[in-house]
Amino acid sequence: MKTLHSHIQGSFESKGSKFLAFLLPYSEFESTLALLKQEHLKAVHFVSATRHLNEFNQILESFDDDGEPKGSSGMPSLKVLRGEELINVGVIIVRYFGGTLLGVGGLVRAYTNAVKNAIDGAKSQGLLENFILCESVSFETTYPLLSQCEYMAKKLGVELRKETFLENGIKVRVQGERDRIESVRATFDRCKFDK
Repeated sequence: MKTLHSHIQGSFESKGSKFLAFLLPYSEFESTLALLKQEHLKAVHFVSATRHLNEFNQILESFDDDGEPKGSSGMPSLKVLRGEELINVGVIIVRYFGGTLLGVGGLVRAYTNAVKNAIDGAKSQGLLENFILCESVSFETTYPLLSQCEYMAKKLGVELRKETFLENGIKVRVQGERDRIESVRATFDRCKFDK
């Protein structure tokens, strides 16, 4: 699977209608949608699709036709995201009506091509990255072992955050790639781990 950490835009025109596709990280989807609606006051539709992982590592998907005929825009856009195996991304397609009705088939082609053009732009600019599943664990350690924990976290390339200072130690949270988290667990097996 691939993911994206920045915005990229693609476009497509058909019979005078313009389709502007904005591909972006899922975490920025809602705020970007609100911003685009303010910036594109003359647009007639804001079609969207998203794919992201929830806290149980399940893929959640959504789409919105925003008034376009059912099955003509949101679902085809989502299918492009699926086909490219993108995760934790969203796409918003802003449509400016050009005066000619495109029909369902024409809309499917237009929305699909706009999304594909955005993805092709992301590929050509090297913006798509392999998706790495991260995990997070909390554990308690004594104050004397804290510096060793920090050293191991840095060495393994995982993030360590101090969460709670306790009477006899400290509770820390470590987040990073799953296999690296397992290395942290193996190193500090004498500590009590909580998920």
